Amino acid sequence: MPADRLLTTVLRAYQGVPDPEQNNRILSSTTSLLTTLSNPLNVTLLTSHLLTAPAIWNKIDGLDTSLRIISIFNTAAITVRKHHVEGHSKPYDAYQPRQGGGIACDDWAKAVVKGLDERTPRWQHILVICGVLIGMEGQERRGLSRGLRTTLENAMVTAVNLALDNPSTAGILGSGSLVLALNHAFPLLSDGVRSELNYDALLMVAARAMTSTEGYQEGYFIEAIDYDVKQVSGNKFDWAAKSASFQQLQKLAKKPVVASMGPLARLIAHAIENVRNPLLVVETREHLLAFTSGISQKWQRNKLSEIDPSEEATFLTPDTLRITFPVLWQILKTAMFATVVILRAVLGRTLIDRVLASPQVAPVTASQSLLVLGTIHFISSRLGSNAFSAYTFVNITSIDILTRFPSSSLAFLRTIYPPHAGQIPAHPLQRNHDLFYLNTAEHFTLSLKPADVESLIVTPCTPYLSPIANVHLLEIFEAAHSAMLAVLAAPQNEELTARILPFYVESLFASFPRNLSPRQFRFAFKALIQICTPPNPLSTSHPFMAETLLEMLHHRALNAPTTPLPPSVAIKSEADAKTQEIPLSEQAVLLLTLLDALPNVTMAVLEVWLPLSADLLNVIPDPSMKEHCKRRFWEVLEGGEMDVERSAVCVAWWGTRGGRERVLFGEAEGGPFMSGGLGAPGRESRL
Repeated sequence: MPADRLLTTVLRAYQGVPDPEQNNRILSSTTSLLTTLSNPLNVTLLTSHLLTAPAIWNKIDGLDTSLRIISIFNTAAITVRKHHVEGHSKPYDAYQPRQGGGIACDDWAKAVVKGLDERTPRWQHILVICGVLIGMEGQERRGLSRGLRTTLENAMVTAVNLALDNPSTAGILGSGSLVLALNHAFPLLSDGVRSELNYDALLMVAARAMTSTEGYQEGYFIEAIDYDVKQVSGNKFDWAAKSASFQQLQKLAKKPVVASMGPLARLIAHAIENVRNPLLVVETREHLLAFTSGISQKWQRNKLSEIDPSEEATFLTPDTLRITFPVLWQILKTAMFATVVILRAVLGRTLIDRVLASPQVAPVTASQSLLVLGTIHFISSRLGSNAFSAYTFVNITSIDILTRFPSSSLAFLRTIYPPHAGQIPAHPLQRNHDLFYLNTAEHFTLSLKPADVESLIVTPCTPYLSPIANVHLLEIFEAAHSAMLAVLAAPQNEELTARILPFYVESLFASFPRNLSPRQFRFAFKALIQICTPPNPLSTSHPFMAETLLEMLHHRALNAPTTPLPPSVAIKSEADAKTQEIPLSEQAVLLLTLLDALPNVTMAVLEVWLPLSADLLNVIPDPSMKEHCKRRFWEVLEGGEMDVERSAVCVAWWGTRGGRERVLFGEAEGGPFMSGGLGAPGRESRL
């Protein structure tokens, strides 16, 4: 059909009633016309009528319609530029027709923009300009002259600011469309043009777009899922792929805002960095907390939250595990990533802004940021809390800020204190909260009084230190040990440490190797030795505590099994797999633990335990394990772990007190020997 006749047909169709199938044909024809019309005035006419067409705008399918408008002008701009580049130097006639409408790129863009008149709202103008910009200039296409590109960039920012000045006229659709278009075009805007944006008005509009109907729907899709989760044969739960909630979830994942959530989160973060009114950052922070709290509460009411992640294969049907469940967690992960990226900007602005860094605002920001991390911990814990740098920055920075304010730290810990402290809860989500609490509370031991430490940290830790704890609780088990070590290491907790240390040591020894890997046990015991030796205050009030621990370790090693630990016991994490060079027995691990402790004991104790460690080395029957322990012994002696005084003690023991013979040849000290005297002929060593 000739372009003029098609133009008349399309303009007439614009005035019809909304019909989804007909609209698809209309919009496809519009794209074709934009690339084939040869008269710029017709391009302007088509653009103007498209934005006022009752067939398109009287029944709007959310932001899908807005995205379609962007796509139309994006596709048309790409095609016009392609025709211009490919047909610029080619002659054309009846036998070699011209490609497209023959309008130059700049002229075509100007013709499109002239169709943006006062009859249509500003947010529709933004859609069109966005499509033209990303079509002509996206992916380094350079289809426009520099002057016209700058003009279009300024026009877009002006339209955005004007739309933001009158948010009531734009409505929900207009605000969402504005954010959608700006999100797509933002990378193409120069820094100078970006600086003209009204970030104060943009920030909350973008934040609400992320969480509202066209975004994550305030988490209401989680509640809908609960109605479709059915218990089937046995203890299995099924969430069918044909259920209404899953189909709705699939639509949610394809929504324009959700599909481009990564760039949108970065746009919101950029707005936070550039707002003039710092209190808008506070409003954004509170908005995020309300959003994530709602998600957490809705997930807690969902039947799927009652299943521990380690038991999902047992209680979920294969189709649920394979089809529906992954889609849900993918959406929740994108929400978590977006939240953390925005929080990183909030904390970054807090560090440099005079108002936000004040004693009245900073601790509240830190507390609420940690509360947000707590509400999404059921999501982030599936990835590993240290899996990405933004999460680590938000977590550590919030803790650093909060520890400067002891009263705020105390109030925060009381806010998130587990209601069931002192016992292991049955609900997986409550145990997940315990994990977050313990990982967070261990950082506050230096800013709390001993009485508060005992009630807020020691009490919640105690049930998870039990050596008979469930094997699925190993992550919380490790967190409890870490928190307890932080309590014991705090100098102001000397009296508390002396009182609870025997209980903890007993639990530590009983937990190895069933619940603690060799790496974890060695680290924990070394930390205990450091706590019991100078300059720690406990070494003054209880000077024999370190030697007592070494005696317990030595006695356990003499009677420990000599068979290699099975991989299921020795390797409980990726860190364990990286540190284990060869399979080791429990006895060998205990010897290595003893060697790890030697650089921290006093010189008098070191002189006693060097020969005892060498004798214990010679008890190990397996040659490969023994050789591994020898290398570690030598590494401790000469690898730089000892200070100067302790190194001198080691050199004297090795050279003149029989240490070399004990370690290398298993010979007990039979001296005294004269230095330089003839020894028995035979074995030599260059050491």
